[in-house]
Amino acid sequence: MSLPGPEPQEVPLVDAQEVQFWMEKAVGAAAGSPEVQRDTCLHLGQLRVFLQRLLTHINNMSCTTEAMRRLPFLGQLLGRLCWMPHVTADAVCRRLLLQSMWRLYSEEPSSPVEKKANQWIRSVLRQLAAGDEEDAVTQILVEHATVPPKQYHLKVLQELVCLLSEEVGRSCSSLSKPSHRCSCDTMLAISETCLPLVTCPEAAPLIGAMLQRTATCVRATLSQHFLDAVSAAYLRNGLSLESEAVMSLWCHSLPSLEEAVMSLLDRIFTDTCPTLNTIEQQLAQSVLPKACAHHCSLFLIVNDIFRSLLQQVEGHQSLLSVVHSFTRCFLREVAQLQPQMRAPMKAFFPSTPQQLLQPLLVLPTEMPQEAWKDHLTWIVQSLQRLTEEEEEEESDEDTGTRGQRGVFEAWLLLVQCAHWVEVAVQLAVSPGPQEDREPPLWLLTFFHHPTNRGHHRTLQLARVREAWSQSRSLLLDPSPLATSGPLQSLAELLSLQAQPHPLSPRLVLGLLLNLAVLSEEPIGRAAAVVQTVVQRCRLVAEALCVLSSVELRLQDRSSSHANRGQLRTSALRDALTHTDVETC
Repeated sequence: MSLPGPEPQEVPLVDAQEVQFWMEKAVGAAAGSPEVQRDTCLHLGQLRVFLQRLLTHINNMSCTTEAMRRLPFLGQLLGRLCWMPHVTADAVCRRLLLQSMWRLYSEEPSSPVEKKANQWIRSVLRQLAAGDEEDAVTQILVEHATVPPKQYHLKVLQELVCLLSEEVGRSCSSLSKPSHRCSCDTMLAISETCLPLVTCPEAAPLIGAMLQRTATCVRATLSQHFLDAVSAAYLRNGLSLESEAVMSLWCHSLPSLEEAVMSLLDRIFTDTCPTLNTIEQQLAQSVLPKACAHHCSLFLIVNDIFRSLLQQVEGHQSLLSVVHSFTRCFLREVAQLQPQMRAPMKAFFPSTPQQLLQPLLVLPTEMPQEAWKDHLTWIVQSLQRLTEEEEEEESDEDTGTRGQRGVFEAWLLLVQCAHWVEVAVQLAVSPGPQEDREPPLWLLTFFHHPTNRGHHRTLQLARVREAWSQSRSLLLDPSPLATSGPLQSLAELLSLQAQPHPLSPRLVLGLLLNLAVLSEEPIGRAAAVVQTVVQRCRLVAEALCVLSSVELRLQDRSSSHANRGQLRTSALRDALTHTDVETC
């Protein structure tokens, strides 16, 4: 029996002598003589074979430090070849050079050698792709190459994007040797490499593919610097991405989602009193509602942002409108999803009192108009029970906090589903007995004044009844407005000086304007009343915001009654826009 012999040694794909051979040719080619350039062109075929073997050799190395240790002149060789237009003009050589460079990029550089290599690789790729007229490549091209510099750089950029896209599309494969690098390792390197390219239109497909790549391996991560750069470019409109890529960006980076929400709010609030139409247009241009419909986790984060802001600035009418419009767009996106793709609604609203969730989420258009009154009455009774429990438990600190949180969550859902608040306004101003108006008026009071500090809700409810009565009297009273008592009373209710606990101007204007739209009185009288009240109280912008919500509600209905309402809202807007007063 013979003893086993030694294991055969692995023959290296590339040795130092070969690197030295090509290094000497690269140094000679830098001289630029016609003979040397001709020699370079003759050896392009051999160079392609060498570069392919070199790439395989680099892939077999465990890290950049090992690759540089085994081939000491590797960095210098790649650097010189990158500045030789006769080499990089060849598509195969250029492709292999680019691949070799990013394979040498270290995701987590652990030595000065790797840090310096990373810096150099980023610099080379930036110059190859950017086409700066003063960089070395462009100067050489102008002097020697027949390809125009801009065309050359565009071609290099397209080649780089195509090459990286192919790499991103590869799945994580099993490794034949423990020392080999996982193919998913390149994701982090590619994302770092793409930092200079985030604003290049040609790179948008690559960036989108990277964001959407399913993470099948723990190594398939993206650089936070890359995510931050993409987010900043997208928010500045410096990068155009498909909606799926944007959603993936927010799933990868929650700070990017938060920045997108705050940026959207900043754009909306540049208008002092944005209308619902304006808000919906800006929401439609963003991907936020769609992203939240597809990803419950994103909705919960956006909802937390809104929750926090509403707690800080109670009564901010524009913010209330944004939350309502956002939810309206979100529900529309959810309805477009296939049933198997939808998460249950309770997953989107886990903190909401569940008995109120479905009744508030259902749209008024989804039930007969005759059922609105009973449905709204049930909602009001449920909210009243919650508020009564809160007041009863206020003496107990722990349960009181729990009760207050429950009431706040119920109010937040009411803000999100403010279509029932609009129905409450319509029912409150519709003809009928006084008892039918009590539930809508209570809901309006709770919506605009959710807290009951000092137990003043009863007082505010009495003032809301007075606002309704004075508005109705103004529209029906044929006497001149100058001598009208209801005008003075309504102006006092709208005044910010009304103490204690003043009513929200939006609440009072909502009653007045809805009465004017739905009234049977001549539109001339109604317009004069509205114009006089708004002029005295300097609330033109607020009144226009209320009118926009009335119009939006009427657009959801198709009937002669709705057409008549739209004509009256147009007449009221004309009267308000010709009011020469200072807006809010």
